[in-house]
Amino acid sequence: MAILQDILYKVPLLSVNGNTSIPVTGVQIDSRKVVDGNVFVAIPGEHANGSQFIGKAIAAGAVAIVCELFPDQMEPGITYLQVSNAHEAVAYMAHQFYGEPSKKVKLIGVTGTNGKTTIATLLYKLFSELGHTCGLLSTVQNHIGKEVLPATHTTPDAVSLNALLARMVEEGCTHVFMECSSHAIHQHRITGLHFTGALFSNITHDHLDYHKTFDEYIRVKKSFFDNLPSDAFAISNLDEKRGTVMLQNTVARKYYYSLKNVADFKGKILENALSGLVMIVNDKEVHFRLIGEFNAYNLMAVYGAAICAGEDNDEVLRVMSMLTGAEGRFDYIVSNDKIIGIIDYAHTPDALENVLETIKKLRKGHEQVITVVGCGGDRDKTKRPVMARVSAELSTKLILTSDNPRTEDPQQILRDMEEGLDSAGKRKSITISDRREAIKTAVALANKEDIILIAGKGHEKYQDINGVKHDFDDKAVLLEMFALLNK
Repeated sequence: MAILQDILYKVPLLSVNGNTSIPVTGVQIDSRKVVDGNVFVAIPGEHANGSQFIGKAIAAGAVAIVCELFPDQMEPGITYLQVSNAHEAVAYMAHQFYGEPSKKVKLIGVTGTNGKTTIATLLYKLFSELGHTCGLLSTVQNHIGKEVLPATHTTPDAVSLNALLARMVEEGCTHVFMECSSHAIHQHRITGLHFTGALFSNITHDHLDYHKTFDEYIRVKKSFFDNLPSDAFAISNLDEKRGTVMLQNTVARKYYYSLKNVADFKGKILENALSGLVMIVNDKEVHFRLIGEFNAYNLMAVYGAAICAGEDNDEVLRVMSMLTGAEGRFDYIVSNDKIIGIIDYAHTPDALENVLETIKKLRKGHEQVITVVGCGGDRDKTKRPVMARVSAELSTKLILTSDNPRTEDPQQILRDMEEGLDSAGKRKSITISDRREAIKTAVALANKEDIILIAGKGHEKYQDINGVKHDFDDKAVLLEMFALLNK
């Protein structure tokens, strides 16, 4: 329970019609969840405008309405508040309603195109092992201490997010690590939160279906750092082309990590094998269980955040040496016939190239690399031919297949991918729309010590076809096919 005027703190109001001294029992953006005493915030959405549901919200018991345009007819006894940006307003209101939970924990956000899930997950595991009670908000799953909750979005909506943070505070969490997607930043889902620190991994071609231009995508990511408070720390990848640009306008304390340049947190790879990475980290040699140069960068980001958060250097490195990565991120298994299978979430050209380059460095020379990859429907179409081209260039054999076609024709998605193949690429590739059959074929084509990469879906346990999520788990299917080899 709170007083309406109290939770409107920081909300820029254009107009008020009614009483703001009334008690409210909650904040909602979904009219179906409204109960007596709630404030309903009418969010303009991609497919529907929340203003259409004001009547339903009032009928369900809403006592106040927040909207960008007042409705033609206003119900007596209901308070109406006009704002210029409903997304921003609900973020501020939710944060206040739940008692500013982000100020009661050390909240560290991770943004970038690739690496967000791994970095956030490693931070959660590291700080938990260091003795802290931690929260995690990630693409794969959310954690409140040791409790695991399913994740539906990379970053939840502002109301759900603040409710989760409040629960984390109640459960005694002292540190919370969260992925901050470009969608979440742009849609103000994280507006109003107080961040102790923020990390930037990299930025590459992605989400242009939403942001329209790469410059706009960069601007949105950068705005996360622009809005940090002066008592926060900001850590960026110095080897990334736009690593310094991200921090150029922040008032937070700036730090950089690097494998190639002099930086606050400097790493050097001594060995990169299936047994893991051996690295020099700020003059100390450490063996890590994770594999690949991209994970070396992820580890340096995690190390930097831990040091900036005040943890002991030697203890941080000791615990980090024992950590495993996030599910579906370079997740590998070996069959009894010594075929290596790798499951990875790589769904951008850059992420795919990183994984395949890592595999290339792990090869002894004679092994085939068989890649199974598709592209999601209703998403950025321009990356489809690029994904196919990158896969063909760095694989011995390529199987193009369906990913999450959503409402698009899977065959059209595959045709779009095939546009990126030259004659050499076409000779080494086959197209199998059925993902299960594609994985089965990859295993049938593999010999001892060959490497199969199944890319694009990683941790996901479903395949989205025409709006229906069908059970599908790349790792489970691969394990099943490996088992059949032994029969």
